[in-house]
Parts: sequence; C-alpha cells; structure tokens
Amino acid sequence: MPTLKDIAELVGVSISTASRVVRNDTSRHINPETKAKVWEAVRQLDYTPNESARHLVNKQKAERKPTKQIGCIIQTARLNDDHPYYSPIITSFTKKILESGYSLAFIHTSDELADDALLHRCIHEIQVDGVILVGEVGPAIVEYLQKAEELALIGICTNGTEITMVDYDRIHAAKSAVDHLIAQGHQSIGFVGGPGHTGELGSEERFQGFKFAMYDAGIPLNKDWIIDTRWEIDRSYERVMEQLKRTDIERPTAIFSASDQLAIPAMRAIIESNLSIPEDVAFISMDNIDFAQYTTPPLSSVHVPKVEIGMTAAATLLDMLKGEQPQLSKVLLPHKLIVRQSSTYQRN
Repeated sequence: MPTLKDIAELVGVSISTASRVVRNDTSRHINPETKAKVWEAVRQLDYTPNESARHLVNKQKAERKPTKQIGCIIQTARLNDDHPYYSPIITSFTKKILESGYSLAFIHTSDELADDALLHRCIHEIQVDGVILVGEVGPAIVEYLQKAEELALIGICTNGTEITMVDYDRIHAAKSAVDHLIAQGHQSIGFVGGPGHTGELGSEERFQGFKFAMYDAGIPLNKDWIIDTRWEIDRSYERVMEQLKRTDIERPTAIFSASDQLAIPAMRAIIESNLSIPEDVAFISMDNIDFAQYTTPPLSSVHVPKVEIGMTAAATLLDMLKGEQPQLSKVLLPHKLIVRQSSTYQRN
C-alpha cells in the first residue's frame, strides 16, 4: 500500500506537509497549488489516510461487497428541506431507494466537497455503492468519482460530463416557452437567467432555447435585456430594476426567465416600477414550482417533472447496480407548458 512518504516523494514535499494536507490541518498555511498536487498524488497512488482504513480497502478490493448505501452531491449551496426545485427530486429519489432496501449515506453540496479530505472520506471510508449528482457539481468532483472502482454514477442536469443522466430537454422546453410569447404577438423579449456548466451564459441550455426561438421567428436579440443573474435571486430583482430605470433603452414587452425563482423577484421589480403584468410586460418561466400558481398574477411556466426525474434516476441507478443498465445513457422525460395569466394578455 502507498504511504505518506510515497506521496511526499512524488510531489516533492516533506512528509509532514503531505500529512497536514491529507488530515486537512489548517494550523499552518500551505500553498493551494501544493495542496492540489498532494491530492492528485493521493488519487494517483490510491492512498487511504489511516492504517485501519488501508486494511479495509485491501479487504474490500479482494472481495467487494455491496454496502446498500447511496450518496448524493448537489450543486446548490442553499440546500435545505424545502428547496422548491431540488427538494422534490431528492425526496422522490430517496423514497425509491429506501423502498429497494438502500439507504442515503450522505447529502453534500459541491461547495462542501471542495474540501478534498471530506470528498475522500465520503467515497473511500463510507463506501457507497453509487452516487447521484444533482446539478453542475464541477468537473473535478466528477473526475474523482469516475476513478473510484465499482462506483455507479447517475446525474441530473450534469452537463458536460460523460455519465448516465436523467433530465428533460431544456433547449426544447425553453423554446416552447418563448414560442408561446411570440404567438401572443411579442417582438421584444428579454431574458433572465444564469450561466451554464462552463460558467458562461452561452453554455446554458435554456438560454440556447431562448435564442433558437428568437432566431426562428426572425426577432433580433436585445442585448440590454439579456440579464445574467448568476442564479442569484436578489440579483434578478436588482438587475431588472436597474434596466427599468434606464431611459436610453427600450423596455421589452415580455420576459422569459430560466427559472421561477428568478422570475418572481423580476416580476416584483416590474410591479414596483408601476407597470402591469402582463399588460406592460408579460412573463413566462421554467420549473413550475408550487409557488408559481400563487404569484400575482399567476406565473406561466414550463412544468418540469421533478418527482418523476427523482424516481427515474433512482430506478436507473438501481438497475446499474444490478448490471441491467448501460453505464452511459441519457433519459429525457417530457415537460409541459402551463399557461397562466402572466402571459396571456392579448395585445392589439
């Protein structure tokens, strides 16, 4: 088995430095580049940080037995029990695996697992059979998980990764929403959203769907009203309010939002500017969270089958663990346009 000495020699640091990195000892500053090199050596050499764990890894490699445990890694730092989008997915996923005799060993955000020691502990000490990734958890985490032996992976909206995915067609769903606005007579449509897996707005599939609909209809994009909120609710309100106060740009007659959570504060900015929805600015959005039907006016939205996505992801992962599902596939579930009063004003 590799030792701390092997890691230290590979990286070119002292054994004590290698030990502090692996133990996540923050009592002395260590250059971030050095830390990254140490963790890369840990992965490369398949090092396990304590003697008892090393014996356990040896035994499990010789005779790997299922632990009946599943892990969950989620993108958002705002993880809570009532998150309007993620909660139904995780709840339905958990329900399905519990019914099948498995348990959920951990739920961590990608921010938490930026701590390499915690990531290493979750995968090599807890010993889960599979992991579900929800959202853009980052390429470093995905790459680390892909290197783990006999670990089944499934993702939901983990774009840019080569793992099995369960999702819905974001491009087509967004295009259907914008097509609805265009059918209502709108020729000036704004966008409120956030970046995709590359960190740029252009890689976001809902933004791509928005652009496709506009191009198909021959409607030019109004760059002043393409708002990147970085998926921050407060920023949605602030940026829309800023644009509304400008006198040098034309206000759009409609706005497409990449999520209900961004649409609701944007709608508040419209109302506080003494404008009416949908008479002055129509709204349509994505996700159809429960609260969308209770806004004033009720928000038109594309229904995303969140419960079904969680159930299907669980069933697919369980099939993978039984060897009944390919290790690389993509399952897309149907979406549905829900038209409410925020987008149905008939313009002359």
